[in-house]
Amino acid sequence: MNSLVPKDNFYRKLDEVLDMSFLYKDTARYYGTEGQESIDPVVFFKICLIGYLNNINSDRKLIEYCSNCLDTRLFMRYDIDECLPWHSTISRTRQLYGEDVFLSLFRKVLSLCVQKGMIRGKRQAIDSAFIKANASLDSLIEKEVIADAQVYCDELNEGSEFKLTIGIKDEEHKSPSNRTHYSPTDPDARMSVKPGKATHLNFFGQIAVDDSNHVITGAIADFADKRDSQCLPNILGQTIENLKENEILIDQIVADTGYSSVEALQYCEKNNIDAYVPNIGSYKSMREGFRYDKETDRYICTQGNKAILTFKTISTDKNGHFRKEYRSSASDCSSCNIKAICIGKSNTKKITDIADKAYYDKMHEKMQTKYAKKLSKIRKSTVEPVLGTLINYLNMKRLNSRGINQASKHVLMAALCYNLKKYMKYVQRKIKTIAMEQSIFSLIGGLKRLGRCCYNDFKSFLVLNQPRRNLIWQRT
Repeated sequence: MNSLVPKDNFYRKLDEVLDMSFLYKDTARYYGTEGQESIDPVVFFKICLIGYLNNINSDRKLIEYCSNCLDTRLFMRYDIDECLPWHSTISRTRQLYGEDVFLSLFRKVLSLCVQKGMIRGKRQAIDSAFIKANASLDSLIEKEVIADAQVYCDELNEGSEFKLTIGIKDEEHKSPSNRTHYSPTDPDARMSVKPGKATHLNFFGQIAVDDSNHVITGAIADFADKRDSQCLPNILGQTIENLKENEILIDQIVADTGYSSVEALQYCEKNNIDAYVPNIGSYKSMREGFRYDKETDRYICTQGNKAILTFKTISTDKNGHFRKEYRSSASDCSSCNIKAICIGKSNTKKITDIADKAYYDKMHEKMQTKYAKKLSKIRKSTVEPVLGTLINYLNMKRLNSRGINQASKHVLMAALCYNLKKYMKYVQRKIKTIAMEQSIFSLIGGLKRLGRCCYNDFKSFLVLNQPRRNLIWQRT
């Protein structure tokens, strides 16, 4: 069979560059010394790689595909007449191995990219996408919270002079939500929706991408009912650890508005990371007609009766962000000549502002610079195409197993396959570049022989401020 597979076959090259023998040590604790012989861990991961590289979501279809291809059999070290493992064995083994085993393989591929000089580490672009869960909305059932609460109240009321009651709202005609319903098929799946799309049970896939060669440096899955800002410490923490193993430190991160929160900015500050994250939509840098006094934490009216709005309380908006409320006194506003324009029929002026506004003010100043606007374009061109490739071509669109741990393994496998393909193409591109340089050297030599005039015309045609072209002129 070896002679039937071309020498330049992709899986031949992949087998040469990726040594997975370290997996025997990482998976040793999952195997015993008795019973039936288990699947070889290297074979298992090779089968998984084939599935993600070929965008095959079903384990049945995957085994069928591997059985019919000579190059995949050669890659797995299976002869042409040998039977491959059952599809159920792949499913059970995927559930057996911990997430740390998949992460170790991801870091192995990442180290290969580092050795090739594909990762700079200075700037990471972070973004997310929904991954469809292996569960249907038809499987949703209502949580039995109200019934349990009523039983508890009845037990307390027995023999008591005072009777406790609970308010039960009529939610019969309300649509199901994550607060009231869950899926017993996959309890970790959450209902979520994108604007203009239908509601699905999803997981949240988070990735970090290095901006130099678009290599994925971090990949996790999280609950789909979380906000991006709540997921930032998890994805950024894993990325820091992944790069630290390769002696690379992160300097900057760029992300969209969804990652804006005080907790996220504090996490970046704690880890000495220069973050460029646009503020949330409800942020306002200034209030027209009012001046904020930072020392006394109050707003002062700059028109009318110069009313003072003092801090009253902290509340939470519908998105979970903490907001501070400032109010004036009724006496200050009652005789104001612009009362009708400012507060209408109300007695006092109220201003709600984001808690810990200083973090947002600092970020607002950074995002007004030309450098920040340039980084915004870099983020879009870096991480968004990567997410599109993962979802449409590397099997990350839908999960074929269940649970948050399985979702994390799913994202890691799709990400490391993306890096593998990037790694293989990077090697080929380097060879083409060398060949192109040799052609240029030959051309320059020919021009020199034809005459100094031709040589100078060609030299002025090239832009000399690019490093590679400077190198060509130095060598000629």
